[in-house]
Amino acid sequence: MLTESAPHAETDIRDLLMVQVIARAANVLRALEGESNGLSLGQIAQRVGLARSTVQRIVDALSEEHFLIAASPTAGVRLGPALIRLAASAHVEFDLITRPLLAQLSQKVGETVDLSVLKGAVAVFTDQVQGAHRLRAVSAVGETFPLHCSANGKALLSVVDEQKLERLLRGPLTRLTAKTIVQRTELLKAIDAVRRSGVAYDLEEHTEGICAVGTAFVDPIGRAVALSIPVPTTRFRNKRLKALLTEEILLTRSKMVESLGASVNQGVNGSPP
Repeated sequence: MLTESAPHAETDIRDLLMVQVIARAANVLRALEGESNGLSLGQIAQRVGLARSTVQRIVDALSEEHFLIAASPTAGVRLGPALIRLAASAHVEFDLITRPLLAQLSQKVGETVDLSVLKGAVAVFTDQVQGAHRLRAVSAVGETFPLHCSANGKALLSVVDEQKLERLLRGPLTRLTAKTIVQRTELLKAIDAVRRSGVAYDLEEHTEGICAVGTAFVDPIGRAVALSIPVPTTRFRNKRLKALLTEEILLTRSKMVESLGASVNQGVNGSPP
């Protein structure tokens, strides 16, 4: 019995090493998200916390499969065409799962429901189901929202890692209304509260007369994804409605996470488009 345990132990170690390699490769890919000009090996190594020699081996392997390509004749790499094909296939499957859940949520609460993803330093709306009320908040698919003053934006910030968060909040915070949070320390406190509760609120911080509730998760390909429900302030003041929106949006997030095999709260280094 004792003599048979060694091969099993060796197999377990090999399996762990394989998982580690895959995780490191995924982190390298995520570090390059939004970097149209690419990054050098040194820059990638700094972002993912690995030795430059390790990054070199990972980059060489990913380049062989066309997941990465040279960013310039002299130095640097960027995301390659193989990822575009995979992303297109994944996007179709993603929509088939998320769209019915968005419609169910909108029907339950009677409000507009939005889906957005983190792209660069903004939230980009990718899908929407409009609410039944004549007075409703609507944003066009493809429209971008700032992260610091929107419910979906703050929710997205809550699921990125600290290094990514630092980069996203490096510049000044633009004031869009009298209620916009423009102090970095105050915003960080709000993001920490979102991490604990799972829910972010926009209390007329982006647009006067509009409030919103939002939540986020990380999908299986590493994208930070947010659900949000914008509501005219006149209705949002109703405590019972606010409680309903919070309860139902968290329930819908749980359904999406379970259906997609996603993560509720997992820091990411990037967010592929």
